[in-house]
Amino acid sequence: MKPVDLRSDTVTRPTDGMRKAIAEAEVGDDVYGEDPTVAALEAEVAELFGHEAALFVPSGTMANQLALTTLLQPGNELLCDADAHIVTYEAGAAAAVGGISTRTVVGSPAGALDVDAWLAQVRRPGYHALPTTAAAVENTHNRGGGSVLPYDDLVRLRAGVPALHCDGARIWNASVASGVTYREYGALFDTLSVCLSKGLGAPVGSLMISTAERIERARLRRQQLGGGMRQAGVLAAAGRYALAHHVERLADDHARASRLAAALAEFDVVDPSTVQTNLVLLTVSDPGAVVRAAAEQGVRVGVFGPQTVRAMTHLDLDDEDLDRAIVVLSSVLRG
Repeated sequence: MKPVDLRSDTVTRPTDGMRKAIAEAEVGDDVYGEDPTVAALEAEVAELFGHEAALFVPSGTMANQLALTTLLQPGNELLCDADAHIVTYEAGAAAAVGGISTRTVVGSPAGALDVDAWLAQVRRPGYHALPTTAAAVENTHNRGGGSVLPYDDLVRLRAGVPALHCDGARIWNASVASGVTYREYGALFDTLSVCLSKGLGAPVGSLMISTAERIERARLRRQQLGGGMRQAGVLAAAGRYALAHHVERLADDHARASRLAAALAEFDVVDPSTVQTNLVLLTVSDPGAVVRAAAEQGVRVGVFGPQTVRAMTHLDLDDEDLDRAIVVLSSVLRG
C-alpha cells in the first residue's frame, strides 16, 4: 500500500495530462529568448495579475530574491514578519545575495498582519537612520498555517510603505479561499512571486511578476545566479497545464484540510476554525514521536517546530487517503 504523504503540497507527481503536455511542448533556447512555451507562460501569468511582464525561474526562492533585488539596493532595509519564508527558509539570501538589511516585525502570531504594528516600524529618512525601502508579505502564510492575509489589511499596508513585494507561492490558494481575484492582488504589489509546484502540481518552477523594466533587470540577475535555462518549455508546459486544470480544484484540498482538522480536534491539537486553506498545524508535545509513529503506519507528516507537526492536503490525496490518515493520526494521538 502506497504511503499517504502529507508532508507538503510539493510532493505531487505530474498527472497523465501534464505529462502529455510536457512531451508535446514546443521548445527553443530560452536564454536566447526563443522558447515559445516559456514566453506564453510568462505572458499568461503577467496578464492574470495585471502586470506588464513575468519571468520564469527554477524556484520560489529565486523569484523572491530577484524581486527584492529590483526593489532594494545593497544596504537598503526590507520590512517583513519574523516568520516570513524570505527570512526563515531562504538561507539568508536577502543579505548574502542582495546585501539587503532585513528588519522583522515580531510579537504577532505567525501569519497575522497587524498593520498598525507594521506601520509603526516603517523608518522614514532622517539623521543616521536607515529608511525602510520596501516591505514584503507572504500570502498564504506558511508558518501561519496557510492563513490568508485579509485584503483590506493589505490595502492599508500598501498605502503606508514605499514599495511592497508579495511572496505569493500559494496565492492561488489565497484567491480560491477568499474570492479576491489575481488582478486585485496584483494591483497592490510592485513585485510578486508565484509558484507552480506548490498546490498546482507542476514538477518545478516559479515566476516573478512586475514591470517590464524590472523584469529585464531580473533576467540579467537570473543569469548571474545560474538560473538561465535552455529548452525550458518542457517545464513551462507543465505550469501552463497546471494553471488551466489545477486551480479550481484547490477548493477540494481546502475542504479535506478542514475535515482533517475537525477529525483531530478531539485531541486538542488543532482548532479547526484556524484552517483556511490546505495546511493543518498540530500542536503536540513530541513532534518527532508523532512523525515516526505515523510513518510506521504509512502516513507521512512533518516536524514543523518544537511542538508542531505539519500536514498538507494536495493534488495526489483523495478522500480514501484522507480517511486513512485520519485513522492513523487519531490512533497515534490517542496512544
